[in-house]
Amino acid sequence: MDAHATSAEPERSHPSVGVYVRIGLVLFVLTALEVGLYEFTYGGHAGPAGAAIQPFFVPLLLLLSAGKFALVAMFYMHLKQDHRLFTGVFVFPLIIATVLILGLVVLEAYHFAFARAG
Repeated sequence: MDAHATSAEPERSHPSVGVYVRIGLVLFVLTALEVGLYEFTYGGHAGPAGAAIQPFFVPLLLLLSAGKFALVAMFYMHLKQDHRLFTGVFVFPLIIATVLILGLVVLEAYHFAFARAG
């Protein structure tokens, strides 16, 4: 009996060059969207519509950058091909940090609201 044939985990192949090229193109498009968002909101081409989306500028940039981070982590850091335990070890602290930062932002907003009222 072959030792490799009895393993419960199927072997995962690494992506082809074409997949890496497509991911690179998606990263390029996401970066272009980030730059375009800035130009549309604050740059020389900003207009009344740009002023309307200014409150959403930072959240939109964070969303775009989170998408880029996820693509880089999954494909270029090979988390997509590794065992799920490694993905969990990588992602779990990010979730904890995100919850902690959001909690601190809410706490600061709460403190600021009551400091103004009092």
